[in-house]
Amino acid sequence: MPSVSIGDLAQSFVLRRQNVTLKQDMQRLSKELTTGVVSDTASRVSGDLGPISGIDASLARLKGYRAVTAEAGLFAGSMQAALGVIDGLAGNLSSSLLAASSGAGTSRIDAVGSDALQKLQTVLSALNSRVGDRTLFAGNQTMGNAVVDAESLLSTLDSVVAASISAADVETAVTAWFNAPTGFAATGYQGGPNLAALSVAPGEEANLDVTANDPALRATLKGLAMAALLDRGVLGGQATGRQDLARRAGESLLASQTDMANLAARVGMVEAQIETASVRNSNESIALQIARTDIVSADPYETASRLEEAQAQLEKIYAITARMTRLSLMDYLR
Repeated sequence: MPSVSIGDLAQSFVLRRQNVTLKQDMQRLSKELTTGVVSDTASRVSGDLGPISGIDASLARLKGYRAVTAEAGLFAGSMQAALGVIDGLAGNLSSSLLAASSGAGTSRIDAVGSDALQKLQTVLSALNSRVGDRTLFAGNQTMGNAVVDAESLLSTLDSVVAASISAADVETAVTAWFNAPTGFAATGYQGGPNLAALSVAPGEEANLDVTANDPALRATLKGLAMAALLDRGVLGGQATGRQDLARRAGESLLASQTDMANLAARVGMVEAQIETASVRNSNESIALQIARTDIVSADPYETASRLEEAQAQLEKIYAITARMTRLSLMDYLR
């Protein structure tokens, strides 16, 4: 059989094409060796991209849950901190009120009334506290304040208790106003309905539905407001009546502490739920990333061997090309 040969120019083109192909292979293999991921994913899975698409969709969904749980965790933690401040202030004031009501002089009652006003202002400020651009206790109306300021609240109560002639009358009037739908809920609370449940994991929701209109917080505010009215001269000239009002306010705050503890426990349970969901989502994300890596990962030993083989072939082509360029008729005739 006669041999088939190609011309010098054609042979040059063949060597050049092989040179380019080997360089491309070396670049691809170098990238795979560096990243640990195959360049041609479709070829690796024989064209079936369904499993990888499913994993990518799950990872994207978990990324969204991660953002939700991070924000919800911060929101719940800040809410818990605010409740701790409120409960601490109410507890301290209740002790002061009960101590002042037991035969203390008018100056002691005046002092505890002034202290009550300051604590009321601090509590209202805590209820209006914000995380980022969202108010904690305003329900779904997160852009505005949750409650009115202390001056507005006490000005309203001044008119509510104007006709009261005893501590019992003051307590009855203040209690009725805080419990009536047309009272605190309508004019003191400035937020909206409870926040909607947050989706923190597939098929799981968390409820951060505490607002400043919660019964436990209303009861605490009622006790603080009753005590702060002492600073505004309620029952003026009635030393015994003012002592009685201080006692009633202290007992009211003391009674509200159980409900405040239950409220804090409720928020704490939601906070723990969010943290658990966050950890579970993170573990699932890691597992999915490992599964995806197993599908598209490049074997480092095989990749390194193929890279060395391509490099050796390229060196051979360089050697052949160099030798061919030195060939000439004059060299042959010599």
